[in-house]
Amino acid sequence: MKRILMMVLRNLYLVPYGWIRLCYRAAHVDKYTEEDTYAFLQWIDLHANKGGRVHIDVHGKDNIPDKDGFMFFPNHQGLYDVLAIIEASPRPFSVVAKKEIADIPFLKQIFACMKAFMLDREDVKQAMQVIINVTKEVKKGRNYLIFAEGTRSKNGNRIGSFKGGSFKAATKAQCPIVPVALIDSFKPFDTNTIKPVTVQVHFLKPLLYEDYKDMKTTEIAAIVEKQIQSTIDENIQ
Repeated sequence: MKRILMMVLRNLYLVPYGWIRLCYRAAHVDKYTEEDTYAFLQWIDLHANKGGRVHIDVHGKDNIPDKDGFMFFPNHQGLYDVLAIIEASPRPFSVVAKKEIADIPFLKQIFACMKAFMLDREDVKQAMQVIINVTKEVKKGRNYLIFAEGTRSKNGNRIGSFKGGSFKAATKAQCPIVPVALIDSFKPFDTNTIKPVTVQVHFLKPLLYEDYKDMKTTEIAAIVEKQIQSTIDENIQ
């Protein structure tokens, strides 16, 4: 976590002000519009990335649907993944994350501001309720991100198996599915280095409901997994 310390030290003049504002917003999420909160999170993210010498190389922004009510499905490399996509995406989104990271300082406040759903993978009933809640939110026009691997791959740029169940909310909401390929996103927080690093974020062509309506969720998962791994293999440094 050397890089996190560097992010703090190189933004020391902003940390007290930013932290107080972040905590306040996390405790009063309904006082602000989603667009205003997202702009604030991007402000924090940009300063943190600059201080931590992390560059975000974005590709395929044109693939993000014009209309809200879609879902991002990226590969999962590390704790930094969501922060990479916050800088890369011009559109606000929320997250479905595992409950184990719900109490990590900073990430806890970020997820609170995003009105994220925390998933208990050991509680089937709670997991089903999260799917129902996300489906309702997406139908209302909110955008969500789910890591279909379920956990970090821990194999660098080689992704893990995508789970079909992760796509249930998307199929129920009949929304566009946007695959997102992350490259080197494990390096900022999951390696013990402070060398400058470039994280690539590739937004791939979305799968529309008409494209996948006759598929099983396992088939959708296999297609998205293949597209992401192919993109990574084509662009890895």
